[in-house]
Amino acid sequence: MTPSHRTGGLSRRHFALALPSALLASGAFGCAAPHQGTGRPGDPIVLTLLSHYASGELKKALRGPVDEWNATHDRVKVRTKAVEFTDLLTTFMVRQAAGQGADIIHPYCLWNGQLVRAGVLRPAPSEHAEEITRGYGTAAVGASSVGGEVYGYPTEVQTYALYYNKRLLREAGISGPPRTWRELEETAYRTAARDRYGNTLVQGFGLSTYDDSTTVGQTLALLNAAGGRFVSADGRSTAIDSPAGRAVLDLEHRLVVKGASAPGVNVYKAFQSGQVAMVVSAGWWTASLKAQMGKDYRDVGVAPVPVPEADDKRATLSTGFMLGVNTASDHPREAWEFLRWLNTEKVSAKSAEKGATATRMSSLQVSVGSLTGRADDMRTLLSEGGDPNLRPFLDALAYAVPEPNVPGAQQAKSLLRKNIEALWTGQQSVDEALRTIRRQVDQEVSRSW
Repeated sequence: MTPSHRTGGLSRRHFALALPSALLASGAFGCAAPHQGTGRPGDPIVLTLLSHYASGELKKALRGPVDEWNATHDRVKVRTKAVEFTDLLTTFMVRQAAGQGADIIHPYCLWNGQLVRAGVLRPAPSEHAEEITRGYGTAAVGASSVGGEVYGYPTEVQTYALYYNKRLLREAGISGPPRTWRELEETAYRTAARDRYGNTLVQGFGLSTYDDSTTVGQTLALLNAAGGRFVSADGRSTAIDSPAGRAVLDLEHRLVVKGASAPGVNVYKAFQSGQVAMVVSAGWWTASLKAQMGKDYRDVGVAPVPVPEADDKRATLSTGFMLGVNTASDHPREAWEFLRWLNTEKVSAKSAEKGATATRMSSLQVSVGSLTGRADDMRTLLSEGGDPNLRPFLDALAYAVPEPNVPGAQQAKSLLRKNIEALWTGQQSVDEALRTIRRQVDQEVSRSW
C-alpha cells in the first residue's frame, strides 16, 4: 500500500541489465502474458497493468473496477499483473530492457525521475495533463510530474501527521497534542519512562530505525514543517545542510541523548502496545492500528505535525503512487482512456450519503484505508461514519510537500537514512551527519544518468 516496510529500488538505470533473468519470466507475475490483440471484432486489444497490488485487500480492491471495465468494454480489455513492492522498480526496469514492459505501470512517485530518464514513462497528453492538474492537489500533481511535465494520474497519496496516545499524555498531565517543537520536546520528556535498569518502557517520541517511513519519512516531515527541503529546487544538490535541516537533526539528537527516544525499538509494534507516546507517520497506518489494537484504538489521536514556532506556516511530507503509460505501449490512446475512466469519471459513492459521487480510484483507496489527492472525493467519502483520525491527513493535502523525485532520488533517500541512523546511534555528530549527507547526496543527484 505504501513505501512503509519497503526497501530496495535501483540506483542506476543500467543496473537492471545485470539482474536475474528469472524476473523476465511470466511466472514472476502469477500469470502468462496475454495476447496483444489488434482491436478487430473478436480480437480485442488487451492492455497489461503492472502494480504492487499483489495480494489481500489491495488485489481485491483493484479487481473490482478492472472487472467492471472489462464487462462494459468490448474493444479494449485490461489484464492486471502484480509483484511485491520490493520487486516493483526492478521489474519495471528489467522488463523494459527486455522489451516486455507493461502498457500501464503503477510506480512509487519517488522513482519517476529515474523512470523518465530511462525512457519508461510517457508524458501525459495535454488533455489528460490538464485534467490531472485541475482535479488533484498540488502535492499529488507535483509527485506525478518531472521537470514540470505531468506523467500520470495520482492514485494513493500519503501525508504525514503526528500520532499520539491520549492515555499516555493524559497520565503525564498533558491535555492535548503538541503544536510546536518546544511542546513536542516537553511532552516527549514527560511521557518517556525507563525501568530501574535503564531499559525503555515508553518512548516519548518514537524515533525508529525500522524502515524508511520511520527514519526518513518523519525526518522529512519535520524538515518540511521547519520550512526546509531535502533537495534543491533544481534537483542537483541537497538542501538539508541548512538552518532548518540542522534544527531537525538537533531536535532528534536531543530526544535520543536525553532518553525520550530509543531508535532500536520497532515503533510499529511499540506504539500499538502503548509503549510510544508520539510518532510522526503516514495516514495508511490508521487502518492497521484500528485492526490491530481493537478497543485500545480509542486511545489513538492524530494531529498536524508540530511546527517550530506557533505562528509558523504548516507543512509536512507527502508520498504517493501514480498510474502512467509505458513509452513501449502499442496502444497509448486506449491506455490513457482507461486511466481517465478509472481516475476521473464520477460514479455513485456507496459509502457516502445518497446522491454523492466520487471517482473509482478514490473509492478504491478509501476502501483500504488510504487517500487520494482528490480532496473533493475524500471529503465526500469520509463525510459520515469515517475514522476522524483520517481528517488531519486529508487536511494536510492542502499543504504537504511531495518527496523529491529526481533521477537519483531512491539512492539519495537510502543515503539519508543511513546517515540519520548513524546520528541516532551516536556514530556521527549533527555536524558530521550534515557534512556527510551533503557530500554523498550531492554526488548522487548531480550524477550524469
